[in-house]
Amino acid sequence: MATLLIVHHTPSPACRELFDEVRRGASDPEITGVEVRARAALAATASDLLAADAVVLGTPANIGYMSGALKHFFDTVFYPCGEDTRGLPFGVYVHGNEGLEGAVRAVDAITAGMGWTRVAPTVEVVGAPDAAAREACWELGATVAAGISG
Repeated sequence: MATLLIVHHTPSPACRELFDEVRRGASDPEITGVEVRARAALAATASDLLAADAVVLGTPANIGYMSGALKHFFDTVFYPCGEDTRGLPFGVYVHGNEGLEGAVRAVDAITAGMGWTRVAPTVEVVGAPDAAAREACWELGATVAAGISG
């Protein structure tokens, strides 16, 4: 069975709402052969990443950058997992009240450095999540999961 790892930092109700939609999409009953594992960014480890066949990253945009929690995740996995995760399929969602560009740029730079393969467009949500934002996150989870389904 394939494993989809969702690494997330959910400090707000809005981030939780988006995370829940990603997980719901990834867990759609029509997608078979995929185990969905969710790990808080501060708890996710190199072992979690090495066991994954794909990953979805979720972060708020804090002061124009990804969350410190997601940065910590990258700091702990970058060297131990570098070569072993090249080509890893991934997707990203980012929430903030303004100025998501720096957070998106930072995640893009690190995932490019790790050699990961983006399989869905980044979902950028500004302000309170609306129906379109929730649907985009559901689609993100479903797309990444479907890509590794058996």
